[in-house]
Amino acid sequence: MRSFAFLAPLALVAALAAPALAQTPQVTVTVGGDLTEQVENLGQRDVDQQLERLQGVVERRLARAGALDGARINLVITDLKPNRPTWQQAADKPGLSIMDSISIGGATIEGEVITASGERLPVRYSRYSPSLADVRGFTTWQDADRAYGRLAENLVSGRLVSR
Repeated sequence: MRSFAFLAPLALVAALAAPALAQTPQVTVTVGGDLTEQVENLGQRDVDQQLERLQGVVERRLARAGALDGARINLVITDLKPNRPTWQQAADKPGLSIMDSISIGGATIEGEVITASGERLPVRYSRYSPSLADVRGFTTWQDADRAYGRLAENLVSGRLVSR
């Protein structure tokens, strides 16, 4: 018969770490602005994936840096442009090539940070490729991913409103 005595110390470590986990920032991401009218064109699946992607990028970066402990971060993607056609766009226009078509992509994100002390701070970030020559990504959401990463870096460094 196997002994599971080693689980007791692990449970103790998890219990001691629980209060620290409660201090991690809570991040919520929703759709708003002009994007609400574009969801059907882009495809609900793609938009939902981008909401999850932004939330995950911000949560991971803040946790890694230990920034904004105890804060609530409410983000709204107000504009979202793919670098390549989404599946929905390709289905709506059969001649559109998912592999060969490229466009200027990016995202605009707004919202607020509610600090642990209750202070409300506005958040605004926007990033798009300046021209087709600058589109270097091979994925549908390459520039949007860059926007998410840079927003997360800005949150860590305290630059909440940019561009």
